[in-house]
Order: sequence, then C-alpha cells, then structure tokens
Amino acid sequence: MLALPTAVVVYCFIVAAVFLGLWSYYNRRDHTHFESERRRTTFHCIRCDHLYTAPAGAETCPCPRCGYENARLKF
Repeated sequence: MLALPTAVVVYCFIVAAVFLGLWSYYNRRDHTHFESERRRTTFHCIRCDHLYTAPAGAETCPCPRCGYENARLKF
C-alpha cells in the first residue's frame, strides 16, 4: 500500500498526463481542420461575376450560381 503523500503525487501525475493527452489531441485536430479550411482555391466566374472557393488542388470548378465551368484564379 502506498503512503498518502505518494498516492497524491501519483494521482496528480496521472491527472496531468490525461489533461496533456487531451490537449494534444484537440490541438492537433483543430490545427488539421484549420489547415484544410485555409487551403482553398479561388475561382472567378466570367459569366456571372461571382467569386467562390473550392478545395485545394482543383483546376476547374463549376460556378455555384450559374453552373459555368471556370478555371482557377491565378495571381
């Protein structure tokens, strides 16, 4: 059987490890979600003059307003 001060220290380390693990998991999850939202390709419809975005890597995408297939906007 562990002495009371030793048991308290072990309990505190276990609680700290759980909180550190949860913080690390949610930090990585939120960072991945943020990066996927940030990396988008911008399109400009030449038919209806609408600006819109699509997931990264798309070279052409139909306009959500009129359906015209547009090439990505290059800066």
